[in-house]
Amino acid sequence: MQFSACGNYKIRYKDEATIFPNDTGRVFVAVLLLALASLPLWMSPYLVFVGTLIGIFVVGAVGLNILTGSTGQISLGHSAFMGLGAYAAGLLAQAGFPFWLAIPLAGGVAAAAGAFFGIPSLRVKGLYLALATLAAQVILQFAFNLFDSRGGGTSYLSVPEATLLGVTLDRDRLFYYVVLAAVVAGVLAALNLFRTRVGRAFTAIRDNDRAAAAMGINVFAYKLLAFSISAFYAGVAGALWAYASGVVSAERFTLLLSVEYLAMIIVGGLGSVLGAIMGATVITVLPEVLRVLADSLSQVLPQATHLFLAMRFAVFGLIIVGFLMFEPQGLADRWRVIKTYFNTWPFRY
Repeated sequence: MQFSACGNYKIRYKDEATIFPNDTGRVFVAVLLLALASLPLWMSPYLVFVGTLIGIFVVGAVGLNILTGSTGQISLGHSAFMGLGAYAAGLLAQAGFPFWLAIPLAGGVAAAAGAFFGIPSLRVKGLYLALATLAAQVILQFAFNLFDSRGGGTSYLSVPEATLLGVTLDRDRLFYYVVLAAVVAGVLAALNLFRTRVGRAFTAIRDNDRAAAAMGINVFAYKLLAFSISAFYAGVAGALWAYASGVVSAERFTLLLSVEYLAMIIVGGLGSVLGAIMGATVITVLPEVLRVLADSLSQVLPQATHLFLAMRFAVFGLIIVGFLMFEPQGLADRWRVIKTYFNTWPFRY
């Protein structure tokens, strides 16, 4: 007589480290990727551009979650590293570099800056580290403003469209696939990172850095590495933004964007790659939903469009407070609970 397992049970460490515990997860991801790849074929250019933005912010949110969610290092300068990647990609594109080389090089520039501004993590942490990264945000944003105001006026850095094998990857549809490929590569790299010695060291530092040091982990070196990896993701996201929008301006990479990134990982779930994806999707789509509602209400309430910006800030605040109060583990944990329920359904054990 044979019995089938009720749920997913792991009896080997190799099974514990597996990204997809069963074939259901693999099939689900494959179908999801096929669905995402088909979006430009039937959606409007505007919705495709929204999907491109979601992908860009997913890359940045995954990077911030590596630093804040998995290593426990708070950062308020993520937007600045994204801007640094955008400016670096724009300058490299104008110099004639192909996009497939300019994007990782821009990420490398941001990674070097992230390692430099992560040096204070040796001595400070918590609120004091947040203030140190806030200084990085202010310094880099000031540098962006100086660059934009060169010549005494206000100018923007123009970025040409990406080309591949002589084909122009237009920003309406084809560049979406570049962003989708970057998202897949970034997510897989992050998932595999936490299966390695480096990822386990990050988690140990987050839980208790003194205990990690007592076990022989070089806490300062791993903190710098976390800052560097996080900034690399942000730099790549900024480079993708530069190619997707066509212009780079300091107006985009403000402290507000850093706060939005923190909202993404809080809403999605700290320390979870899936949470970063969910949080980035929600926080990116939410302003578009509010804008559509404001436009529809403008026929009845002419002032609705003027209240849009204030509504956006208020809703962001309410969402963050609501998740901290009622769902502190984020959307990823809620998804885990739902999966656990159906893994054992209809049984209760």
